[in-house]
Amino acid sequence: MMVAMMVPSASPVILLFAEINRRRHEQQGALVATGRFLLGYLTVWTGFSALATLARWGLLTAALVSPMMESTSKALGAGLLFVAGLFQFSCLKYACLAHCRSPMGFLATEWRRGSGGAFRMGLQHGGYCLGCCWALMGLLFAFGVMNLLWVAGLSAFVLLEKITPAGQMVSRFSGFLFIGWAAWIFFG
Repeated sequence: MMVAMMVPSASPVILLFAEINRRRHEQQGALVATGRFLLGYLTVWTGFSALATLARWGLLTAALVSPMMESTSKALGAGLLFVAGLFQFSCLKYACLAHCRSPMGFLATEWRRGSGGAFRMGLQHGGYCLGCCWALMGLLFAFGVMNLLWVAGLSAFVLLEKITPAGQMVSRFSGFLFIGWAAWIFFG
């Protein structure tokens, strides 16, 4: 599910990487390098998914989430929203988001040769993507990991945050929204 959520928002950098590789190499190695770049990116998100699975297991064992993986605790739901809201204002969020929003800048400054270089670039870009999106992914524990509407909504939000010129304003607005929502759940 994490792959389905995050690959669309990474498609600009993946497609740009493929095009640059195609132009640099007249032979057929460009497709392999692009696959390695994507593999590096997916490795980061697979690692995060493994940690999220462990967290899910712990929350399920503690009866803080239902079998459908929705929060059964007002404190957990409000806490996740509050943390995500605060993170939307953090320097780390904006530093990582800057790399995700500028695929050409990332590729120009971080280019590595060969298939191993492509994999390392994918890892690095995946790290930046994880750095700006981890708190949003945590919201799935509040709304339901299996809730496809929330999964699609978060995917669209991540894409919107990355590709729109007003991405930073979108982040700040959502930060206020998440914090207000957390207060409403906890106190309301």
